[in-house]
Amino acid sequence: MPDQSEIEFSIVMPCLNEAETLETCVRKALRALAENKISGEVIIADNGSTDGCQEIATRLGARVVPVTAKGYGNALMGGIAAARGKFILMGDADDSYDFLEAPKFLAKLREGFQLVQGCRLPSGGGTVMPGAMPWSHRWIGNPGFSFLARWMFHAPIHDAYCGLRAFRKDYYESLDQRCTGMEFATEMILKSGLRRAKISEVPITLHPDGRITRRPHLRTFRDGWRTLRLYLLFSPRWLFGIPGALMILLGLLAYALALPGVTIGPATFDAHTLLFGSLALLMGYQSVLFGISAKTFAVNEGLLPEDPAFTKFFTVMTLERGLILGALTFVAGIILLLNAVWQWRAVQFGHLDYSHTMRVVIPGVTLAALGFQTILSSFLVSMLGLHKR
Repeated sequence: MPDQSEIEFSIVMPCLNEAETLETCVRKALRALAENKISGEVIIADNGSTDGCQEIATRLGARVVPVTAKGYGNALMGGIAAARGKFILMGDADDSYDFLEAPKFLAKLREGFQLVQGCRLPSGGGTVMPGAMPWSHRWIGNPGFSFLARWMFHAPIHDAYCGLRAFRKDYYESLDQRCTGMEFATEMILKSGLRRAKISEVPITLHPDGRITRRPHLRTFRDGWRTLRLYLLFSPRWLFGIPGALMILLGLLAYALALPGVTIGPATFDAHTLLFGSLALLMGYQSVLFGISAKTFAVNEGLLPEDPAFTKFFTVMTLERGLILGALTFVAGIILLLNAVWQWRAVQFGHLDYSHTMRVVIPGVTLAALGFQTILSSFLVSMLGLHKR
């Protein structure tokens, strides 16, 4: 085994009772290192196996790193932390990945890429052997989430779920991974896309799971929801901002039709349309404010990278300006409401022409609520934006 200073490439495999396939995976990994004269090591991040995996790995010359905290992500974190190589390759020990393909990943890392993602799907040049991937994963889930990764996070990949990937260890440490379960791999893709990292993709072949007595760890709907949830949590813009902006536009359209009482065909837009418009405005504005608060918190906590446009926004929209804007909006709403009370007084507090009065009351209530939300959110965002010392 090379000295620590000589190790360039560490191959890390998370392991939990993989005795059926572990020996094949370790032998292929060691063979790839030897045949290509790569100074490296094979690490088995054992997550509490009870089927003798530790003895198998040690006998073959791999290094076993016990990881007591349960979970796929925890196992990988433990194995990567113990790795001594400058470059890391991670991959499952179920014999679905061919570790003889490891040198392709190392070659890309040597070229200067920070993350090298394997691609099993034909869209990225990969190959899926018969029976290796369920049709719903191959044709629906994986392509769909890969498209979202490209669209929402600008990650240039075609196989978001591929677990065979390589990266610089110092780059991995800069990501500050948080997910301890199966989302660990997805988190790496999303953060890398957001940081505009140097990402490359290499085609690989996916083989059928080599395990016979144990079922695969994947659960289609559970894992799909967990992936979608992570996508949304890492994108306040798509979770809060864009839906909120669309609701605001819908509310403004309702106001544009209802305030003058526009009639289109048999439909007349009146006070009831104003109510629906106000609901859309309030929900949309609240959603946008949630998005600003969420992104402020995420950036400050290191979950998301610094965003120059977002930083510039806060140089313009300071706490004081937010308070002034909120106060002016609130006062405008109160003035409209007082005008409605004055109209009521003019008829000796009797019956009102609701078609006319509600065109004042509804906007007044809406403006007062929006102003109040702005004041509170200005304080909240300022609190969230306070940096730790």
